[in-house]
Amino acid sequence: MSYCREEGKDRIIFVTKEDHETPSSAELVADDPNDPYEDQGLILPNGDINWNCPCLGGMASGPCGEQFKSAFSCFHYSTEEIKGSDCVDQFRVMQECMQKYPDLYPQEDDEEKENQSKDLETTSAEAAVAKEQKGSS
Repeated sequence: MSYCREEGKDRIIFVTKEDHETPSSAELVADDPNDPYEDQGLILPNGDINWNCPCLGGMASGPCGEQFKSAFSCFHYSTEEIKGSDCVDQFRVMQECMQKYPDLYPQEDDEEKENQSKDLETTSAEAAVAKEQKGSS
């Protein structure tokens, strides 16, 4: 016997083996390729940027969203020989904004330093354990 229950925003459907033995009668509707709200990837069919694309990782929203949009748009539409070379000012403004929110936008250098210090702690702890084991043998 199949049944359904809801947990928060999710609906969980339990089905039996018998439910799966009959072919589905669901009809799939073709996606509208011109629907700007449909997940189309980063670039929409008309060439515009899809600011709702999950690939942007939420960068288009948040405290520096407008600065990100300005810099990214400049790069996307850049016609310079070295693409984006005309966007240095927009990227500088975006970077300055991001530096004001280090918890939201950690710098790569900060992450590398954290990883290196964790590696050093692990190596030191492993060396101490090895030394202790060697001394007790």
